[in-house]
Amino acid sequence: MGDPLERLGSEAAMGLESTIKEELSMEIDPPLKENLATAEDWRKALNKVVPAVVVLRTTACRAFDTEPAGASYATGFVVDKRRGIILTNRHVVKPGPVVAEAMFVNREEITVHPIYRDPVHDFGFFRYNPDAIQFLDYEEIPLSPEAACVGLEIRVVGNDSGEKVSILAGTLARLDRDAPHYKKDGYNDFNTFYMQAASGTKGGSSGSPVIDWQGRAVALNAGSKSSSASAFFLPLERVVRALKFLQKGGDLYMSKWEAISIPRGTLQATFVHKGFDEIRRLGLQSETEQIARHASALGETGMLVVDSVVPGGPAHSHLEPGDVLVRVNGELETLLDDSVEQKIELEIERGGTPLSVQLVVQDLHSITPAHFLEVSGAVIHPLSYQQARNFRFQCGLVYVSEPGYMLFRAAVPRHAIIKKFAGEEISKLEDLVSVLSKLSRGARVPLEYISYMDRHRRKSVLVTVDRHEWYAPPQIYTRDDSSGLWTAKPAFQLDSMIPSSGVNGKATRMEHVNQVNHQELTDGLSSMETCCEHSSAELNSHNEAGIGSKKRRVEEDMSSDGVLADGSLNETGEVKLENKSATENAVVSDYPGATAAAANASIAEQVIEPTLVMFETEPALRRGDSVYLVGLSRSLQATSRKSVVTNPCAALNIASADCPRYRATNMEVIELDTDFGSTFSGVLTDEHGRVRAIWGSFSTQLKFGCNTSEDHQFVRGIPVYAISQVLDKIIAGANGPPLLINGVKRPMPLVRILEVEFYPTLLSKARSFGLSDDWIQALVKKDPVRRQVLRVKGCLAGSKAENLLEQGDMVLAVNKEPVTCFRDIENACQALDNGDNSGNLNMTIFRQGREIDLLVGTDVRDGNGTARVINWCGCIVQDPHPAVRALGYLPEEGHGELEHGEFVRVRTVHLNGKPRVLTLKQDLHYWPTWELRFDPESAIWHRRMIKTLDCRNL
Repeated sequence: MGDPLERLGSEAAMGLESTIKEELSMEIDPPLKENLATAEDWRKALNKVVPAVVVLRTTACRAFDTEPAGASYATGFVVDKRRGIILTNRHVVKPGPVVAEAMFVNREEITVHPIYRDPVHDFGFFRYNPDAIQFLDYEEIPLSPEAACVGLEIRVVGNDSGEKVSILAGTLARLDRDAPHYKKDGYNDFNTFYMQAASGTKGGSSGSPVIDWQGRAVALNAGSKSSSASAFFLPLERVVRALKFLQKGGDLYMSKWEAISIPRGTLQATFVHKGFDEIRRLGLQSETEQIARHASALGETGMLVVDSVVPGGPAHSHLEPGDVLVRVNGELETLLDDSVEQKIELEIERGGTPLSVQLVVQDLHSITPAHFLEVSGAVIHPLSYQQARNFRFQCGLVYVSEPGYMLFRAAVPRHAIIKKFAGEEISKLEDLVSVLSKLSRGARVPLEYISYMDRHRRKSVLVTVDRHEWYAPPQIYTRDDSSGLWTAKPAFQLDSMIPSSGVNGKATRMEHVNQVNHQELTDGLSSMETCCEHSSAELNSHNEAGIGSKKRRVEEDMSSDGVLADGSLNETGEVKLENKSATENAVVSDYPGATAAAANASIAEQVIEPTLVMFETEPALRRGDSVYLVGLSRSLQATSRKSVVTNPCAALNIASADCPRYRATNMEVIELDTDFGSTFSGVLTDEHGRVRAIWGSFSTQLKFGCNTSEDHQFVRGIPVYAISQVLDKIIAGANGPPLLINGVKRPMPLVRILEVEFYPTLLSKARSFGLSDDWIQALVKKDPVRRQVLRVKGCLAGSKAENLLEQGDMVLAVNKEPVTCFRDIENACQALDNGDNSGNLNMTIFRQGREIDLLVGTDVRDGNGTARVINWCGCIVQDPHPAVRALGYLPEEGHGELEHGEFVRVRTVHLNGKPRVLTLKQDLHYWPTWELRFDPESAIWHRRMIKTLDCRNL
């Protein structure tokens, strides 16, 4: 595990440790070179270097390999002006898709494209068009790795801590530091020495040149240690070699840049430098040590030792950790790069025993992924050498870089290795694509995976195959180093993703919690998970209105033991509604207590196939009434618990969150004397098994101070009357837009509401505001329990009441009838549907000591909510939803036509009303413009591409 205090230059530290293990070294460094540079020399050097240093703004378009998706700032510098080549770090260039711009010191901004990122070492190159720089005179910075030495005075020039130009001074203290270990599951450099200096670089300085007084780059800034001022620099020997290959290839393709191959070899083994004292303990013979000391440069204090070997690699079963490398034909890394696909011989000592091994050098690029599968937001690709080394897995396994929607829903974590899918073994990405192409959309199949944290046990989950209309069809992205882009193509024919009509279900075991014998509440309870996405042609409905007892019964064809009858899984049926007294008595007699169990059908966390549902709205619950909470726990165990009502009409008051989101308003809830926690859900029933309320979950935001907040979840009872009015209209077949529900098209009711948020105030406090005794007595007579009056908290922007009601108004009466609770206003709104008054309420309000009669309009809404969203430049755009309108204003709308690569001015307004103008560049290659529309006929969101870019035309 790496030291969390070591970090990449463009990233924040991952954490702090209370104790730090300092390295002990007794090294004999070479003599210090005398520094003869003057202040004038440094001034001249910096004047030449600074114009060639650029600020890089990068956006990782997808999570890939070791890097997550996101935006960051870093530094780079020009190393070839004629060809337009910029040097920076590998973790800046990114191993995956990236969009980047470079800004010079005179604020000229140009687009840059990645042309190379080293698979192991922390360097990479961007390319730009040199002709695009019109107003700046600059020169390239020469690379001089041979100039680095201990004691050399250096300057680090770059974008440190967000500053556009920052110059930090330091002195090279070490040239042989081990490569820093940043993260156990991220990018780490290895098989190289690093330089160290106390220059104190911070985030944003990644890729900065480390220069001497002559303006030469002697190293590349890569990372730092937050517990001290130490900075880590990458030597430039391998950088110079790679640059020569690019320059040579650039001369061959002057008219158009082509991908250039830079030979890189590997044994898939990690070597570390250890001192002779430690190597002796590993068994090194004294004769071997003597030969090594005489053959090495003056001051050499150790040798290379095998630290780890990747399973399945060329060195696997040949080299072991602890092997001492004695002799090789030349410098190790140079030998590997020059001997790709060839055999080399290594002489080692293992526990004092000399050995000679012959190994075939593998092409390093062949185990560096250059393609990935994107399906339902997930990014899946072959396991890279970097991560295989971190996790001790074989290269090329199917690796989940980002779980996305489909895999996250099945609890498959990031860094998982997929081993089996739909019963077939998965060894490479092509196997996964092949299996996925054979599965129908909506099918539920098992998936087995392993993780590096629990590598010896496979975990099995159920995955619902759902590419989901929110995401593009499954695509294979492939890297193209000629253009610097990743091109996409369909992973398979979309016709193969046909809808599934299968239904999977299973019964749940009962668990009794309370001591009271309440067996009848859970008799016949069964749990069923359905996935039906088609409608049957043999649907039959039987709806009857005029149910005077205010009870709703849902009867399904079930056998006497509570199991669905034969054939009920193969077709979709509509519920039957009865209102005859004889039928009611017979059903209740045949299914004693089943109503409470079946009422779990209304809970969103599970789907219950009910025997009977019976809602009871009258009489209302009172303080001290006994109720039973019946439902399913998080583990899908049926439970029942007894409690007592403490407050049957508690006004719900949820404050606005930092980000506008749904919150329940104008609602009274039921409070109990028992805290059941937030993990238990179900329904509240009386002693006769009649459903009196839904035990629902609410979310609020608790704020600590000015900038800290935390989401908090709590549960309360939602009275049945809150849904009774809407349910009446659904059952009666009220006029409204049709919606497909469980394979049945039903007209959804249009609900008339007053788009105003209210809150209750006690009458004793209302008297202090000047409310007359006559009105107080009238309100007490209307409701002697609540003894309250409703006040206006705010009107929704765009509503008909917006310019009529004001904050603080007391609502005394509606249509000359006193009003004391939210339900009174809801009933008044519903009564307008039967009248002829253009949907207006005659409201009597009390405002600043005066009674005022107002005619306030109501609004008609359906329950579909947002039915259209647009994805533009990676952001979701939609009409303001009620949570935004509840803030009291509507944002202004804009329009315009924008092409690929063009900038646009975007005016935004913060929640506090502060406007801001941003500039945005449209990239249709990685973020095409598309829309989603909800189709009530099929109850499915349909995706339509609005504007995209054909990468073949680039």
